Amino acid sequence: MKNVLVTGGAGYIGSHACKALAASGYRPIAYDNLVNGHRRAVHWGPFEHGDILDRTRLDAVIAAYRPAAVIHFAAFAYVGESVEDPGKYYRNNVAGSLALLEAMRDHAIARMVFSSSCAIYGEPARVPITESSPLVPVNPYGMSKLIVERMISDFAAATGMRWMALRYFNAAGADPAGETGEDHDPETRIIPRAIAAALGETGPFAIFGTDYDTPDGTCIRDYTHVSDLARAHVAALDAMDGNIPPQPINLGTGHGVSVRQVIDSVEECTGKSVPVTFAPRREGDPAVLIADPARAKAILGWKPQYPGIGDSVKTALAWHLKMKG
Repeated sequence: MKNVLVTGGAGYIGSHACKALAASGYRPIAYDNLVNGHRRAVHWGPFEHGDILDRTRLDAVIAAYRPAAVIHFAAFAYVGESVEDPGKYYRNNVAGSLALLEAMRDHAIARMVFSSSCAIYGEPARVPITESSPLVPVNPYGMSKLIVERMISDFAAATGMRWMALRYFNAAGADPAGETGEDHDPETRIIPRAIAAALGETGPFAIFGTDYDTPDGTCIRDYTHVSDLARAHVAALDAMDGNIPPQPINLGTGHGVSVRQVIDSVEECTGKSVPVTFAPRREGDPAVLIADPARAKAILGWKPQYPGIGDSVKTALAWHLKMKG
C-alpha cells in the first residue's frame, strides 16, 4: 500500500480525496494545520498536525511515512479575502508551496498532484475554457495558484518530478454516504449558504451582482461534485505510472449554472423558499466560468458521475441536516 501525503487532508475537498484514495488502495496521510480543516473529517488514514510553512515539521512527517506522492490541497481559497489581504495568500499559498516543493526535492518524492483553480484564467474571452486559454488571474488567489503551477513546472524541470495541476471550477455537494462534507466558518460557498437561508438558520441569501451579461443577470459557474473531484485526483496519481506528460487539466462538467438557478434547485430540494437580498458585484468575480473537460476525459478517463446541480444540492442538504441533527 503506497503512502500519499495529502496536505489540507482535513479540509473539504481534501477529506473527500482521502476517502477516494483509501478506496483505491492508497494510504492517505492527512497533513493539516486545522485552520480551516477539521480533525473529525479524517477517517481513512493517519492524521498529522502541521503547517506547510513549517519545514521542520514537513521533514519529520515525510521521514516518518516516506510517501510515494503528494496531493497538495493546503491553501487559503477565498477570492474576496485575497483581494483584501493579498499578503496572507502569497505567504501561505506561495511560500508554503515552496517549502513543500523543497521538502519533496530533498526527500526525493517524485510525484505531485496540485489542487489548482479556474481562477487562474481570470475573465475569459470565451467559454468553455480550455487549458490553453490565456492565464490572466484577476485576484490574488488566482495569481497565487498560477505562481505555484509555474513553481511546480520549474522544480520538475530541475528534478524530473512528475506532476499534474487539476484546475477545477466550483466544488459542490458532499459525500453521498454522509461520511464527510462541507463545514466552513464562516460559510461563504453558495449552496450551503442558500440551504441555511432556506431553513431559516441565517438571514437572507445575498446575491452579489444582478447586472452581469448573462441570461438572468447573475454569475454563471460550473459546479462539480466534490466526490467527482476526489476521483479525478486518484486518476491523476494513477496516470503518472504511465507515460502521461506533466500538464494542467480542467475539471468541470462543461455546463454552467447561474446563481438564480442554484437558488431554484435549493428551493426544489428543501421545499422552502430562499429569502434573498441584492448586493453589488464583488471585486474579482468574472461573469461566466465554464470548463471544457475534454482533456480530463481523454487523459484521465474522467467524467462526472454527479453532473447535475441537483445532485450537489441533494447531497449538501443531507450533510447539512446530519450536521445540524
